Amino acid sequence: MTRQLRSARTRHALIRSAAQSFDQLGYAQAKLATISAGAGVSTGALHFHFETKAAVAAAVEAEASRALCTLSQSVQRKNSQALQALIDATHVLARLLRQDVVVRAGFQLNCGALQRPELDLRRQWMDCVREMLGQAEAQGAVEPGSSLDGLAAMIVGVTVGFEVLARDDASWLSHESIAGLWRTLLPRLAATDTLGRWEPSGATVLTGGEGAGPAQAGERAIPTPQPQPQL
Repeated sequence: MTRQLRSARTRHALIRSAAQSFDQLGYAQAKLATISAGAGVSTGALHFHFETKAAVAAAVEAEASRALCTLSQSVQRKNSQALQALIDATHVLARLLRQDVVVRAGFQLNCGALQRPELDLRRQWMDCVREMLGQAEAQGAVEPGSSLDGLAAMIVGVTVGFEVLARDDASWLSHESIAGLWRTLLPRLAATDTLGRWEPSGATVLTGGEGAGPAQAGERAIPTPQPQPQL
């Protein structure tokens, strides 16, 4: 193994170990000695890559940002229908927040920063959502006259809220919770003549094979809205 490859693997291991510490203990309580031990290296090796704990935290946030970019690009490559791609993106983000400690810790660190960081993951997510809504409008999938900024703010507000609530109860980020969210939102934002096209449970290929079946034990399901009477 080359020195460059060993260095890259050590850095990756340190970022993951740091994310685990931040996720479990919070930034203030996480110790560099614990982070280095979790990566199987000395504190000297840690300081070779990162001068301070803040630098390690910034690297965790940067990895979460890259994952968010990859998510957006992936769903848009796999589905040319922008509204379905947006639905899929929320499912993939929820899965990443459940399963990937680096993404989860990155959001917690970034969104809980006392000083506004240069990297803003919530704004990045907002930009992704707004872009896909704009594409969906151009495709005729959004109800005419809708405020795209308002829709984007609503979607981001709910999904970020789920991320915060899931810190105490992971079921907020369950597959069924996100599907239930879209069962509630779609009748209010999708063009009426397109409602039958969209799958609230997301595309199976993007959600790791998770189906649209009933919620598992302990999962929080959002009730499916009942049809509104015509006035």
